[in-house]
Amino acid sequence: MRRLIIGIGLAMVLGAGVAGWLLLDWQQFRQRPLTRAGEVNLWLDSGTSFQGMVRQLESLGVTRLDWRWRLLGRLESPVLQAGEYRIEPGTSVMGLIETIEAGRVRKHRFTIVEGWTVSEMRAALTMDTRLRKVAADYSPERLMQQLGCPGCEPEGRFLPETYFFVRGSSDLALLERAYTAMEAALEEAWSDRDVGLPLDDAYELLVLASLIERETGKPAERDRIAGVFVRRLERGMRLQTDPTVMYGLGEDFDGRLRRVHLRTDHPWNTYTRHGLPPTPIALPGRASLLAAAHPAEGTALYFVSRGDGSHQFSDTLAEHNAAVDRYIRGRP
Repeated sequence: MRRLIIGIGLAMVLGAGVAGWLLLDWQQFRQRPLTRAGEVNLWLDSGTSFQGMVRQLESLGVTRLDWRWRLLGRLESPVLQAGEYRIEPGTSVMGLIETIEAGRVRKHRFTIVEGWTVSEMRAALTMDTRLRKVAADYSPERLMQQLGCPGCEPEGRFLPETYFFVRGSSDLALLERAYTAMEAALEEAWSDRDVGLPLDDAYELLVLASLIERETGKPAERDRIAGVFVRRLERGMRLQTDPTVMYGLGEDFDGRLRRVHLRTDHPWNTYTRHGLPPTPIALPGRASLLAAAHPAEGTALYFVSRGDGSHQFSDTLAEHNAAVDRYIRGRP
């Protein structure tokens, strides 16, 4: 009898020790980092089970399915939100579960670059494998119809900014955001424009902003470029800006602008035609919209590139020709 009591006592002590060890291991497991290496991305499809999620984690090399995961699934019964999740070094088991239950999915970014054409923007969207392709094969006409602007030209109508999205979002959804953002930015610039600008409507301001965008990347020059264009419009002078010629040539432009191009008439050639071109020639950013709405005062009617991204401004044709000789032809 005594031996039985001792045996039972030892079993109870051993059981308590095992239970304590299991409880400690369980508590440590909940706070244990999943990976100590670089970040890992986990993708959960809609309807993925808890065990299916753990199997994916196992395949990613950050854990293995054992009794603790099974117990966690039964005790917590987490509701898994579909999407892509970033597992950063040091993320604990419960930290990941809380992130997934809250649906804090990974955000990606796509930047529409100032000065891109619509064609360049759409090509970049097509190459982005994180986006679901809905509008990739849309014609320009169908795209603008989908965006609620049937009959509109798409050039210039998407605001260059960085847009965040979750993997699997559609390219059309991103384009809708960029289109809406440009509509708002353009309306703000137009409503706050200087009095007396030689522009009939907000669309002409958008066209002017696109010329400014393609002429200079120097923030300090944008309003000065705008001032030259506005003064030339007011005087009935042709704008004579090279980027419009290049845009009108389209795929025929090989990167080198020649005199024959300046003499070849087309709707965007501001050397052969007066006024603004019929459409924007690029996607202008907010700074160029602001410059078009608030051009700098001054007397300059000409400018020429210095070859370093900046421009030499001149009041007279004689001064301009001298600047061309110096900066373009390399004459002293």
